[in-house]
Amino acid sequence: MSDQGNLLVKSLLIIELLAKSESPMGPTEIGNVLDLNKSTVYRILKTLTNHGYAFQNEQGKYRWGPKITELASYAINNLELQVEAKPVLTALGAKLNLSVHLGILDGDNTVYIEKLDTTDNSIKYTHVGYTSPAHCSSIGKCLLSSMSLIELERRLENHTFKQYTKNTITDKEKFKRHLKKVRKQGWSMDKEEYMLGHCCVGAPIYDYQGDAVACISVSGKKQDFNDRNLPLIIEQVIESAQLISIKMGYIGY
Repeated sequence: MSDQGNLLVKSLLIIELLAKSESPMGPTEIGNVLDLNKSTVYRILKTLTNHGYAFQNEQGKYRWGPKITELASYAINNLELQVEAKPVLTALGAKLNLSVHLGILDGDNTVYIEKLDTTDNSIKYTHVGYTSPAHCSSIGKCLLSSMSLIELERRLENHTFKQYTKNTITDKEKFKRHLKKVRKQGWSMDKEEYMLGHCCVGAPIYDYQGDAVACISVSGKKQDFNDRNLPLIIEQVIESAQLISIKMGYIGY
């Protein structure tokens, strides 16, 4: 194992030890338990503390840091979200006969954490774990529109507004104006912006704090989203997103 890999293993062992310990531990105690050199322990603890994975108290002892709690919270929330959303997504897909997605943001990309196909004609290029640029995704646009201006600017600072079709919004300022419309209406649409002949409609899911933490969308072929069908699709997607939000503890409706 390389020196870098060995150091990573030692760091993980220290994190695990701090997480399991009932009380803060000093560097000497940590080194004794894990049979590690004291200087190595000090160096690792300094790095862990700087990044929030460890916390040093006034007595110079260490416990697990807030970053661990944050990451665990994300994992638990996503698991709870998927459990609560699954029956709602299933019902929505059956009602509209369209593919249904549950997605979140990772930086400036959309990530699908759940997908349900209802027909053999469903769009097959997406799958759980699939990522797509937020600027041409109904899920991405919904979640970006729910952010503060400061957070939005941060997310879009290095975003590449790549053109995928003739309908893709490639101008940052035009995109920000579009997000204002999305925020006001409470839903978004990918109108052949990522792939020609393919459309999506999405609506945000809020947690108990009122934060938009995820989004659901339905997708299908262009003809499925004609002027006659679109109002019903929008209504059903919004209602489903609201139902999941309520299950997640949101009371803002």
